[in-house]
Amino acid sequence: MQIINIHQAKTNLSKLIEQAVAGNDVIIAKAGKPVAKLVGYKKPLKPRKLGLLKGKIWISDDFDDEDPEINKMFYGE
Repeated sequence: MQIINIHQAKTNLSKLIEQAVAGNDVIIAKAGKPVAKLVGYKKPLKPRKLGLLKGKIWISDDFDDEDPEINKMFYGE
């Protein structure tokens, strides 16, 4: 994280933007006190569409039935 005064930020804006895009946070200060934060832009994720796999996935009726042999391994006899 880098703290820069407003005057320096105006002078070096291109360099600061490159740093922000690279993942570094840049704090812009006025009279030594932080007033703004420059961070890289992240494109928002598209909302998921429900039902894309409808009819393509099949789950057995006994999917959640317990297997006695596996229970023995976990819980003993």
